[in-house]
Amino acid sequence: MINAGIVGATGYAGEELIDILLRHPDVRITSLSAKIDKPSSISEIFPKLKGRITLVCAQPDIKQIIGKCDLVFLALPHTVSMEIVPALLKAGKKVIDLSADYRLGDTKVYTEYYKTRHKDKINLSKAVYGLPELYRTKIKNAQLIANPGCYPTAAILALAPLVALNLVEPGSIIIDAKSGVTGAGKKLAENFLFSELNEDFKAYKVNTHQHAPEINQELSKLAGKKLSVTFVPHLLPLNRGILETIYLKKRQKAKSKYQDLGNLYKKFYKKEPFIRIRGEGDFPKIKDVAGANFCDIGIKDSGDTIIVIAVIDNLLKGASGQAVQNMNIMYKIPEYTALL
Repeated sequence: MINAGIVGATGYAGEELIDILLRHPDVRITSLSAKIDKPSSISEIFPKLKGRITLVCAQPDIKQIIGKCDLVFLALPHTVSMEIVPALLKAGKKVIDLSADYRLGDTKVYTEYYKTRHKDKINLSKAVYGLPELYRTKIKNAQLIANPGCYPTAAILALAPLVALNLVEPGSIIIDAKSGVTGAGKKLAENFLFSELNEDFKAYKVNTHQHAPEINQELSKLAGKKLSVTFVPHLLPLNRGILETIYLKKRQKAKSKYQDLGNLYKKFYKKEPFIRIRGEGDFPKIKDVAGANFCDIGIKDSGDTIIVIAVIDNLLKGASGQAVQNMNIMYKIPEYTALL
């Protein structure tokens, strides 16, 4: 039995983690903590948990967390996890970090996008990027997992087959991404008030979003050379879900050698339990994956241009579901456990 703790248990990702882990036959939740005014029963914070769990959620106490847990999920704001991770790893605990603190290998890029100097370069070099479809072998033996961002998860999975096989013209990738409001976490800001969001739709952080370097980093690894995408996120007046429409130019090699891109994607992901490739002319929508850990992908071959549409639930495959998927791999548990 895995004794698991969640730091940041009162956020959207923390709530989802609790819900999933309570269904997991191999996990016991032993510690819940968050930035909170006073210790409170988690079932008082989330009434839907009444009768399912009686743990009290309190301010994080690292010594107590270390004493109670084998594995710790960090569902914290960016720049906070790196304050906690060193002590957890030193105590021999496994860590799955849902923030961006250990995703970017270049600390200069991290500082540029997160406006804070990285404080844990030693463990940064040991972190494994937790996208199971690409890094499963490394995840199996990892002590620290950098759980991917929600936008990058959809983008990288949508593009991996084409980029890995060198079928894309460098510099041609345009990602038109749309996310529900929970992707921003729980924060009190005018932009996220119901009256500001309802019946509206807007782009934000146009080609300056902090997830762009994460996408570039992973696609460049796949390509074996530097790639840079154009990334424009939009805010949908929805609670959850991401839809990305991605446009790219084919290399000449793709035009002559690969006639059936749908079949190419199916072969690339043939052993992946959470990737579903649509047939010709069939494109996914957010409702197809809301509440599930799947990434659904549709492909349109338009001659010189390829259009790929990918959808995920930003709180599941884009956060907590993927974190549990990574945990299952780390502990050699069937990957789909508690996720199907």
